Amino acid sequence: MSTSEVVQPHRTKTLRRPVGYAPRRWKRALPLYFMLLPTLAYLMVLTYYPLVHAVVISMQDFNLIGNRPFVGLKNYENVLSDPNFWGDFRNTLVLGVSILTIGFVAPIVIALSLNEVLQTWLKRSVQMVIYLPHLFSWVVVGGLWIQLLAPAGGLVNAVLAVFGVSPVQFMSDPQVARWVIILVSVWKDVGFNCIIYLAGIVGINPSLYESARVDGANRWQEMRHITLPGLARTMQVVGLLSIMGVLRIFDQIFVMRNAVIEPKVNVLMTYVYDEGFQQMNIGQATASALLILVFTLVLTIFTRRLIRYDT
Repeated sequence: MSTSEVVQPHRTKTLRRPVGYAPRRWKRALPLYFMLLPTLAYLMVLTYYPLVHAVVISMQDFNLIGNRPFVGLKNYENVLSDPNFWGDFRNTLVLGVSILTIGFVAPIVIALSLNEVLQTWLKRSVQMVIYLPHLFSWVVVGGLWIQLLAPAGGLVNAVLAVFGVSPVQFMSDPQVARWVIILVSVWKDVGFNCIIYLAGIVGINPSLYESARVDGANRWQEMRHITLPGLARTMQVVGLLSIMGVLRIFDQIFVMRNAVIEPKVNVLMTYVYDEGFQQMNIGQATASALLILVFTLVLTIFTRRLIRYDT
């Protein structure tokens, strides 16, 4: 028997790889590595370099012009001892968790309901209507709702006046304004997540439903025992992506906030904006942004383990 052959238990022969096999394989893959270079360059220039530079800035008394003395961890100490930071952190949790909870459940309910609609034209029409808000920027959406909810001349208060209800100060009452921002945030993105779930439902094996009907299962039992378990992986992905954005909500707050409701709706990212662009305290703003990044990373790792995302 040749030394280059190995006899397997089932009497098949396997040839050993030639000495030059690995280098030849690497050479064949070389064009693919070259194709990755633009992506790597993009990440290095626009992601990793700014991140490293941000770490440096967070340890400086940063000035746009002039000296930038090194201050170590002083900026981090200032952030962690600032009551405004922790107040905005509490607001972020209240707003973020509320948006996450309602925004996670609502698309599932809508997707399951649309899946029961038999008329294709009606299903597509509803999908288009609920998806449209996702296409508009927060400048448009926020401005639209501010006008609709205005106490004088707003459509919502005009309708309430027909029923004898006095004007409601939607964007002047901090508690009401919180719920307005939460519900508008859910309304804007519910259509996008709904389409993701509908795509997941389409991917479920139809034979499972046929077998269930043969066994006498009704619609509710099919939904409970087939559709929802079939969407489990999709729920994991959507839930993880949503949790990654809990601490980074900004656009809706920046557009819809005002001086009256700021103490109840300001969040961590508006803290970064106010410190960096309003107060020009760039070192402290950068330190707070890096802390938010660390908090998000810890929250993401914890969530991945909790929902067993990698199993």
